[in-house]
Amino acid sequence: MASLQSSAISLSFSSSLGRFSSASTFPQKTRIYKLPVVQSKIREIFMPALSSTMTEGKIVSWVKSEGDVLSKGEAVVVVESDKADMDVETFYDGILAAIVVNEGESAPVGAPIGLLAETEDEIAEAKAKAQGQSGGSSSGSPTTPEPVIEAQSAAGVSSDGPRKIVATPSAKKLAKQHKVDINKVNGSGPFGRITSEDVEKAAGITPAPSKSISPPPPAAPAVGTPVKAAPASLPEIPGATIVPFTTMQVAVSKNMVESLSVPTFRVGYPVITDALDALYLKVKKKGVTMTALLAKAAAMALAQHPVVNSSCKDGKSFTYNSSINIAVAVAINGGLITPVLQDADKLDLYLLSEKWKELVEKARAKQLQPHEYNSGTFTLSNLGMFGVDRFDAILPPGQGAIMAVGASKPTVVANADGFFSVKNKMLVNVTADHRIVYGADLAAFLQTFSKIVEDPECLTM
Repeated sequence: MASLQSSAISLSFSSSLGRFSSASTFPQKTRIYKLPVVQSKIREIFMPALSSTMTEGKIVSWVKSEGDVLSKGEAVVVVESDKADMDVETFYDGILAAIVVNEGESAPVGAPIGLLAETEDEIAEAKAKAQGQSGGSSSGSPTTPEPVIEAQSAAGVSSDGPRKIVATPSAKKLAKQHKVDINKVNGSGPFGRITSEDVEKAAGITPAPSKSISPPPPAAPAVGTPVKAAPASLPEIPGATIVPFTTMQVAVSKNMVESLSVPTFRVGYPVITDALDALYLKVKKKGVTMTALLAKAAAMALAQHPVVNSSCKDGKSFTYNSSINIAVAVAINGGLITPVLQDADKLDLYLLSEKWKELVEKARAKQLQPHEYNSGTFTLSNLGMFGVDRFDAILPPGQGAIMAVGASKPTVVANADGFFSVKNKMLVNVTADHRIVYGADLAAFLQTFSKIVEDPECLTM
């Protein structure tokens, strides 16, 4: 039987190749088959950027627990951004092998917060990897980056296949400049983030030692010049409690400080509201709020004065916005948020009111989507409902103007003939970016707004 098989093989080669008459004359070579290496797939669940201003997020709760089987598109964790709480979904099927960032803890955008294993065999490896990452990010005792890298290497990070590179913008720019493959650079920052120093080390660049220059002796103050005393640290008040900012409060603080860099000016204007108050009484039973009426009036006025709806993003040019999106300030538990009524000039009053109620409900439940709070082109802040007669509002970054509306109160006014009467009047103050909006622009806008409010029938058309 063996000879028949040998003969058959010889005939096969001789008939197909012709040059070899027998198997003995054919050069025998041992073919080596390389079996494909099956690499374990442990994927990282990253902290997403839920808004353009978000730099870090806080884990509100994990919807899934370690060991749960996940399907693509399924919600895994709830993250608190600087504006809202949002569900984060997984992009892959797998098993939630390890949780890196626990509930109540924070992590920078792009950092791994959990590990997803493809099979049960990889869970132990994922847990070992998670221990290395969580050890480097623990808030207990400070640790150096080296143990984190060693723990990741021991967990088999290099054999996981493609991984997401987390690097600082300066590191990416430096890598491109020195032609360094950033995929091969080991990061020494938090959660393995690649820093500029890591790229310089990979490129073989030795940082120049900083020269210590002794400061010159302070010049003696001129005679009669008051000497400024060094700012003294504020004394601690006994019994005071320090409460850290929430993620939203950090964002509000950052925006308020950023707004100080914009040169602004303010213009106030009195508006008679008798006709608007009468209209409100008619439409209130249909669910229309005063906020919706004011937002609609502001949007119609902005349509006639587009420069007030513009913005200055680079300090060198106007950005005229094609849409009129009215952001309205809403106080919520633990912060402030501005839901946006998009295309407010195009929506009828009743649809605008329904949209506003929906946005307020989502804002208080911290379920607003990014486009529902970061797309405003003009902001309206109304404290009139609290009896405040006038106030100034701080201009939000990226917008050209913000309107502060006070309460409508009975006021004695004189007409053109000198006769006195009592009318309801509210004071409106607008804060604007003086780089793009000038005094005459704002005065014309307020005149138009006043005419719409004093003859508000156009609001219902």
